[in-house]
Amino acid sequence: MAVAMSYCCSKPSPFLGGYPTRFHLGKSKPGQVAVQAPRISSLFWGAKKSPEPKEIETNLSLGDFTLTGPEGVISEGKPSKISVSVISSISEVSSSDWDACSLDATGPDKYNPFLTHAFLSSLEHSASAVKETGWTPSHIVAKDANENTLGVVPLYLKSHSYGEFVFDHSWADAYYSFGSRYYPKLQCCVPFTPVTGPRILVRNTLFKDQVFDIIVSALKDLTAKISSLHITFPSKKEWDKLSDKGFLQRIGMQYHWKNRNYKNFDEFLMDMKQSKRKNIRQERKKILQQNLTMKRLRGDEIKARHWDAFYNFYRNTTDNKWGTPYLTREFFHNIGSKMGDQVLLVVAEEGDELVAGALNLIGGDTLFGRLWGCHPRAYYPSLHFEACYYQAIEAAIELDLSTVEAGAQGEHKIQRGYMPVATYSCHYLINQSFRKAIEDFLVRESTQVKLVMKLLHDSGPFKEGVH
Repeated sequence: MAVAMSYCCSKPSPFLGGYPTRFHLGKSKPGQVAVQAPRISSLFWGAKKSPEPKEIETNLSLGDFTLTGPEGVISEGKPSKISVSVISSISEVSSSDWDACSLDATGPDKYNPFLTHAFLSSLEHSASAVKETGWTPSHIVAKDANENTLGVVPLYLKSHSYGEFVFDHSWADAYYSFGSRYYPKLQCCVPFTPVTGPRILVRNTLFKDQVFDIIVSALKDLTAKISSLHITFPSKKEWDKLSDKGFLQRIGMQYHWKNRNYKNFDEFLMDMKQSKRKNIRQERKKILQQNLTMKRLRGDEIKARHWDAFYNFYRNTTDNKWGTPYLTREFFHNIGSKMGDQVLLVVAEEGDELVAGALNLIGGDTLFGRLWGCHPRAYYPSLHFEACYYQAIEAAIELDLSTVEAGAQGEHKIQRGYMPVATYSCHYLINQSFRKAIEDFLVRESTQVKLVMKLLHDSGPFKEGVH
């Protein structure tokens, strides 16, 4: 599909369309566009043949780098060197080395289960995030002269833009219309997972800032071979640092629940406006009226039959909503065996039959809601809200967690106590003409997202004075 776009320095660029309803760039309307340097004036679907896609070699050294200054000097007085390389599987790094980098990057209080070797290896070993599905693992590893791992980066060479939750399809359309190729691109992220956390995972050493800078430099050098590098859902701190290194900044919006030291669910309800509190109670009553039993299962309580049932529920959701299932049945069994009590599976039973489920992972201070599904031949009013939102709130209170992250999108979450928060992404584009046009769009998009977040907060479901 063609994309209508134009750019010049003096006016906003319709290159990337108007302000999208849900604050992302989707497929654009067919149309004529124009490009010339330094001004884009018209682009066409032409007979011009796009170049063949480039590949990035894995198991590739990106070079040796020297740490400078007193903090980079080893005991013999010689500068310390680190090597940076690309690997084709997370299995090439031990789980202890990878997780040490992850834990140092987040800190114990902000432990993020999606950044662990267990979760990421489950994606690869289950054939969910592999070359055949358009996710070629191309992880970055930084080591010192003694082969100690100082930093790692979850990185994928992508042949499409699905499963990312930060939408750039029209950017790809524009590149193609200009006779260029957007794919493959590099994606630094946790596949299929819109969860914020650090992406450049560096050990907590005296020279950690230098290691961070070296890894970023190596990533940019690697990107020179293709169109772009996208770092999605990084931490705010990382987002700010990468802006100073030539990355374009983008913001998005999710809905999170905040635990205000509640002792139980009713205390949370008392902070809500009367109409919202009444609505939630009515929705929860419907679960009992339908003779449904809700259970929260962890670790060994989750049996193979639960995962098999949940996979079928997940497939029902993807068949109805997205059309393509990203995750395999094996993935769910893998995380169940590898991640133990970090997994919380909410299930709904009607008699002895499992009829729905919601998958959550437990972090240092956050409950992460990820996937939901139900029996394909039945409809249970309000069950989605109960399984995904209210059970998660009860679990967070019980586990003394400060936040519930309920996944991407969904304005319906607001009236159930989940409020808008900003999410972040960084984009490094090689083509300077396209970079400038996209930068212009992102400035306008950011202004709108911030405005909408303020309006939603001002008209939120909580009583006056509850923050």
